[in-house]
Parts: sequence; C-alpha cells; structure tokens
Amino acid sequence: MLAKEGAGKFRAFSAGSHPKEQVNPLAIATLEKLGYPTDGLRSKSWDEFEAPDAPSMDFVITVCDNAAGEVCPIWPGHPVRAHWGVEDPAAAKGSRDERLNAFATAARHMKNRIAQLILLPRESLNADAARALNAIGQSEGASTGAVSLGSVRVSSPEPP
Repeated sequence: MLAKEGAGKFRAFSAGSHPKEQVNPLAIATLEKLGYPTDGLRSKSWDEFEAPDAPSMDFVITVCDNAAGEVCPIWPGHPVRAHWGVEDPAAAKGSRDERLNAFATAARHMKNRIAQLILLPRESLNADAARALNAIGQSEGASTGAVSLGSVRVSSPEPP
C-alpha cells in the first residue's frame, strides 16, 4: 500500500520473521479490491534485507505485536524503528466474508496510517522520526495482541 500511496516519496518493502509459503489469498483479494497492484507479491523473510546488496532502509515499521518484541536484525545504516500494530487479519475466524472483513479493517487502518506518514514534513522524518512514526502507530485500530509477524521496510526513493 505504501509503495503506491507514497510513490515518489518512499520505496516500501514487506517481509517477516516467519514467512508463510505464499501471501494470504485474502490479503491479495483485499488489495485487489482496493485497487492496489499485487503482481510479484510474495511471502519473504526479512533476512533478504540483511544482504550486502539489499536496499538501504531509513525506517523499519513492525505491524504485528509479536514482531515488535522480537529481536530484529541489525539493519545496515541503523534505520529508525517504529511499531504500527494492527490485529492480525490472518488470525480471524469465521466465514470467508467475516475473514475478508478482518482484512478490510486492517487495510483501512494501515491506509490511514500511511496517509499520516505521507503528510509528515520531510524534516520531521529526519529529526524526530521515531516519535512521529510511533505516534502514527497509536492511531485508530492499534492492536492489543496480534499474533502474526511482519514488518514493513521503508526507504527514501533513490535520487533520479
């Protein structure tokens, strides 16, 4: 979502500490319904971003509560870390429609947070990024105990 909404201001990557074999089909359905591209999405480990040729990260934002408490790798460049916990939609029970609703709710909360991130002045991202990013994570929909692991890596766009 950030890759599309923040195009030109941010490059976004997603990975987790315990990736599944594939992206959850309900996540794909939710993104497609909201008009986000899904081509090329795959479940991947955050270990991919420790490699010497990996993109440089300015921020690492965890989105599930267990990931916030985990020992994260030491990222090259020591990016700012923040937590934007949302209830894990993959843990939702019930009918397909009820589970899709959980994904839609999580997507709405993330889209709202992404909109706040994009509106931050560039200087606040440099000088006081951790406080600003964590404040966004406390906005509507902040979780109280999600179980899935995941994170978003954000970097500034490469210079033209």
